[in-house]
Formats: sequence, structure tokens, C-alpha cells
Amino acid sequence: MTMTDVQENIRQRELTTPEGVDLRLVLADAGERATAFLIDMAIMAGVLIAMTLIAIGAGIAARFKAAEIVGTIWLLAWFFLRNFYFMAFELSPRAATWGKRSQGLRVVARNGGPLTAEAIFVRNAMREIEIFLPLSFVFGAGGGVDGWIAIAGLVWSGIFLFFPLFNRDRLRVGDLVAGTWVVRAPKRVLDVDLVAAPTDVELAFTTAQLDAYGIKELSVLEDVLRRADPDTMKAVSTRIRNKIGFTGNVTDSNFLRAYYKGLRGRLEGRLLFGRRRKDKYDTA
Repeated sequence: MTMTDVQENIRQRELTTPEGVDLRLVLADAGERATAFLIDMAIMAGVLIAMTLIAIGAGIAARFKAAEIVGTIWLLAWFFLRNFYFMAFELSPRAATWGKRSQGLRVVARNGGPLTAEAIFVRNAMREIEIFLPLSFVFGAGGGVDGWIAIAGLVWSGIFLFFPLFNRDRLRVGDLVAGTWVVRAPKRVLDVDLVAAPTDVELAFTTAQLDAYGIKELSVLEDVLRRADPDTMKAVSTRIRNKIGFTGNVTDSNFLRAYYKGLRGRLEGRLLFGRRRKDKYDTA
């Protein structure tokens, strides 16, 4: 076993979904998170520079005082970027900014449930207190901010900056408060279409059996099939068989693939009529 394997085993965590599926995840290390953050900051800086150049050009063309326009653009754009850049990307299905995507990372909820907007808001709002607010005192030291206040801001930033190094899950304070993890989510290469993939048997399920689950469970089932862990597949297969009353004698792999194909077809068919079933609790 290599040193890399040992380090990944140390950072491996068990994440049990509400359906009882145990998904083993590997936490991002401090270097990956720092690199992702620096990439995001570089992107934000690039956007600010582009907007500044546009503002200067517009100001010169309109014979306005460029300095005033640039100052206003910087304040508004910087406020918008640092507050909404991270939230907007982490609210997407990939739950990751461009920086995190480049490092193969994403944000997940530690309780195994879906990543909520409230959790994303909290973890990113805390970044304002952890980093941006104290740094504003540091860089404002020459603009009327007392030197001791600038030093206090630097110390404050340092405490939060190194906080992930002093807990086993490498959590920021924002992650701790919001109940989130940042985990590895490497890109899949040439994933097989699970519906098009051939199966050893063809099973037919009733409408009632297919209506037992919704889109959320379909996503979990797809992840289980792609991981192909025998123990996990057996546990999920047993749970689904018991719930829908299936008594056929087929392997867990064939059963899950057939049920996935049937459930996906059922949900896609209902979407044609404007009906989206979010999960197994959605009975409206």
C-alpha cells in the first residue's frame, strides 16, 4: 500500500444516506482546498479587472471622472462576487465552484441528505467573517485604520486560515456550522449509460412497484451501480425488494440494473405530463 493510499484511508468517511446506503467518501486535503480557493480568487480578480477596464473606457468616452466610476465598480463588483460567486456555483447540481471542479472536489452534507440552500448560505456567509472582513482591516491599515486593528485582523485571519489543520475532517468554521464536508469527486471518464448497458435478464415491474421511489432515490441508485461495491449493492437490493414486494430469484446486480432502467423510464414518462416526483415521500 502506497503512502497516498494510506492518506486516503485516513481521510475516508462513511456517509449514510436517508435510504440507508453507505457511501464511502474521501475528504479533500488542505492543499487541494487551498489551491481551489486561490483559483477561485484568481477568477474573481480577473472579472474585477475586466469590469474595471470597461468602466474606465466608458468613463473616458462619456467624459466622466474615471476614478469615481472605477471605485464604485470595484465596491459593487467585489461585494457581489465574494458573496454570490461561491453560493451560485455550490447551489448547482455539481455543488462546486470552478476552483473546486479543477481539483475534483465538491460540497456535500455531512448528514447524508441533500445539500440545502441554507447550508450553502451559512458556510459561505461565514467566509465573510473568517477571511474578507479581517483582511479589509489589514489592507486598510494605510487608509485611516489603526495599525493595531490591522494586526488584530491579520491574527484573526490566521486563526481561521489554519483552523482546518487542527481537526481531523479538515473543516472550515463555515463547514462546521453548516454541517458540510468538502470531498473528492473526480470526473468520471466515459461513463456507461446504465439504461443502454446490456443485462443478463429482463424484469418487468408493476406501476405500483416503480412508483415506490422518486428522482432522489434514482440518483442514489445510479451512484450505487457505478460504484459496484458488492456489499452496498446487496444491502440496497434487499431494501428495495422488501419495499416493493419483489420475490424473483435474480442476482443483486441484475435486479438493481433492471429496476434502475424501469424506474428511470417511469419517471421520464411522467415528466412528459408535467409530473415530477422528487422522492419517495412526494405523494401529492
